[in-house]
Amino acid sequence: MDTHDAKKRSLQEQAELLKELGFDGAGHVGLDNVAERLRTLDEAGLKLFLLGLRIDLASQDRPYLSQLKEVLPLLKGRDVALYVTIGGMKPADPAGEAVAVPRLREIADLARESGVRVVLYPHTGDWLVHVGHAVELSKRVDRPNLGFIFNLCHWLRNEEQIDWKALLEPAMPYLFVVSINGADVAGKPDPDWSRLIQPLDQGTFDIYALLKTLRELGYTGPFALMCYGIGGDAREHLTRSIAQWRKLGERLTSR
Repeated sequence: MDTHDAKKRSLQEQAELLKELGFDGAGHVGLDNVAERLRTLDEAGLKLFLLGLRIDLASQDRPYLSQLKEVLPLLKGRDVALYVTIGGMKPADPAGEAVAVPRLREIADLARESGVRVVLYPHTGDWLVHVGHAVELSKRVDRPNLGFIFNLCHWLRNEEQIDWKALLEPAMPYLFVVSINGADVAGKPDPDWSRLIQPLDQGTFDIYALLKTLRELGYTGPFALMCYGIGGDAREHLTRSIAQWRKLGERLTSR
């Protein structure tokens, strides 16, 4: 809703809509306006689940650091996850490890003081793109509050659509957040975002099977709904997605 909503709702209006539709909370893009986001969610009785920052491996500067130090105390006791995208080098360039690992340790150590978890966000076109790389990087950083987010649309965009149980089972100790949405399955890496990010009630990808597998693997973390690029009034597609989410939940609990 921060990036694509024909109604251009304010943070307060977003919180009111999410409460009305029955969502548990929201995510937040970047580190700006976090206090206002928290205030509006608190007033609506909702929770902030995610907010994020970006690391540029090509730069020696860490422009996010001062702002992060201001924001983290606001998050204390709220069980929030801080997602991190990592760019500035070619995907998986080995030279990036020497820069990324100490920066991530620094971020994780700062976040831990406020009880905040850090989740690596594999993202198309970045240095960190693939799930396997996120898992290995989590192991190298070696901080108890650092893991990764499985983002369905970026996985479908960049990786062969293999058995996700085989992919996720060894990654479970580091899987902190799962992001889902409706999507069409191409059977191979797919560059078309309009197929990869749809309301939850659309697409050929079997969301129920993924949720069932995650449940069998013992996942108990939050689920985020990816809406990036979905046009029109956010009320329309969010209404459809939350209705589908409830149907999926009923199927899971009836088995």
